[in-house]
Amino acid sequence: MSKSKGKKITLIISIIILVLIIATFSGYFYVQSQLESKDAGSKKEIIVEIPSGSNVKDIGTILEDANVINSGRVFSYYVKYTNENNLKAGKYQLSPSMDTDDIVKVLKNGKTVAPEKLIIPEGYSLDQIADRIVNYQPNLKKADVLKVMDDPTFVKKMIQKYPDTLTNVVLGKDIKHPLEGYLYPATYTLKDSNATAEAIVEEMIKATDMNLAPYRDELAKKKKTVHEFLTMSSIIEKEATQNVDRKKIASVFYNRLEENMRLQTDPTVLYALGKHKDRTLYSDLKVDSPYNTYRVNGLPPGPISNSGQSSMEAALYPEKTDFLYFLANTKSGKVYFSKTLEEHNRLKEEHITNNQE
Repeated sequence: MSKSKGKKITLIISIIILVLIIATFSGYFYVQSQLESKDAGSKKEIIVEIPSGSNVKDIGTILEDANVINSGRVFSYYVKYTNENNLKAGKYQLSPSMDTDDIVKVLKNGKTVAPEKLIIPEGYSLDQIADRIVNYQPNLKKADVLKVMDDPTFVKKMIQKYPDTLTNVVLGKDIKHPLEGYLYPATYTLKDSNATAEAIVEEMIKATDMNLAPYRDELAKKKKTVHEFLTMSSIIEKEATQNVDRKKIASVFYNRLEENMRLQTDPTVLYALGKHKDRTLYSDLKVDSPYNTYRVNGLPPGPISNSGQSSMEAALYPEKTDFLYFLANTKSGKVYFSKTLEEHNRLKEEHITNNQE
């Protein structure tokens, strides 16, 4: 090889190396620029909602479309590279003045914007209600909210203020949580943006007191206490699907009580366990608790959740049937009723066991 040709090859290689170095540094500085704040001097506050189930690429696109970051693609690459894969869904208050690290910290922390309204669904337990309260009022801590709900002094104060609804029975030794079932499912808009846990909980008790008004005469006629009524309606609430006739389910429970049969309802077992499970195991049925209706006769000591009007109506006006059993197909949501154990087992084999194989 001639010297001149060797020099040319060396020059070409040098140029290629130089180009690669320049490209590498250019790429590095480009990525760095994209990770910096979009507008360091911005005082804008932008509400960005990250839907549940969003992946990192989705989140990057949402943030870029909201003009919070420079590049959704660079954001998603950066998050994957740094292994920050536990970003949480929710509604966040962000700003173009925040850099990528700041935004990642907010999405990891999961401190979302407080909703304008406090929505308490039907069938919620105190534990779930406490979660909703602290989400609505971020300056409160869940442990403090639960402490208020179980505070005997606070409960006694509520008993004095709402004697037609709350009585000393809620402070019985077997009661797990005195206010369980007494916090009405509804949508609340509180005027005080810094409302205390006590004020929020009392608002729900007041709502229960008001919504029980139409039923008080019938309860007195049937010699049912509010506590018994709310206990039964809470069980119906937890057992019923959207499509089922709750009054028919209520009839099964009342028929079993009349026959001195145990209610044997899974939601009471899960409440005794203090767990939210999709499926109750045979081993769960052995839990030693006054709430376990597979082991104790009659109603449990108190409600196992709140309940809405449809379940209350069912508890007070059950359908007249001879049914003693029912079972639900979790896939179809259909409920099958039967009068005998033999019929119940046949339906179970046909609609439940076979469908799970």
